[in-house]
Amino acid sequence: MRNHTIWLVLLVSGVCAGEKIDSAKAMDLTYTFDEKTIYWPTSPGFHWEKTQWGKTPAGYFYSSANYGANEHGGTHLDSPIHFSEGGISTEQIPVSKLIAAAVVVDVSAACGRNADYRLTVADLQAFEQKHGRIPNGSVLLVRTGWGRFWPDKMRYLGTDKQGDVANLHFPGVSKEAAEFLVKQRALNGLGIDTASIDHGQSKDFIVHRVLYGAGLYGLENVANLEKVPVTGATLIALPMKIKGGTGGPARIVAILP
Repeated sequence: MRNHTIWLVLLVSGVCAGEKIDSAKAMDLTYTFDEKTIYWPTSPGFHWEKTQWGKTPAGYFYSSANYGANEHGGTHLDSPIHFSEGGISTEQIPVSKLIAAAVVVDVSAACGRNADYRLTVADLQAFEQKHGRIPNGSVLLVRTGWGRFWPDKMRYLGTDKQGDVANLHFPGVSKEAAEFLVKQRALNGLGIDTASIDHGQSKDFIVHRVLYGAGLYGLENVANLEKVPVTGATLIALPMKIKGGTGGPARIVAILP
């Protein structure tokens, strides 16, 4: 984590000195918020409405709009309080934990065979055998391949009916993997390219409870994970700073090595 922080300080210093940043190394992992943005079936979704738009009496152009939505939809962050009574809320998460080394575990092949697949301890162990131990203070990103279905609700969620949570089908993380990460590793957070870190058919949201109960945060509906290397990238995940927030929409960026 310290090396990544130093790198970012140097990057900012370069900007101040007038040096050009290689924009090809900044990868946007965020879906645009609009009328197609996917929210949980029980949520009304994203609302955006023009309030003023056009020439003013003084002759210059002016535009403004109102927006509103649930905290948990589109590319967003879950703060610990979302499933942990007494856990910290969105504005209390230190910025230092929102900037971290990114580690991508790819289980897309298994998910392609089973829409209800859950990341296992064996998947994590196989990753570490090949790439080394998951670093302390990192953010683990689970690539299921589900991003290819966005924004098709039927394929992404398993249902396109408002209020229908019984027919949700998409991959997630297993309870055992969550417990392994909490007890034997030291992550800042965990992200995934689906609508939830728990698989679609979960009824108890146990992965949320395990991870957030341990003080980790979650990132859901993360875009473009297929473009992020397995190791070496730096993740910047900055949510809307809502006081008391259980989460919030986030602009997530990966700085590629």
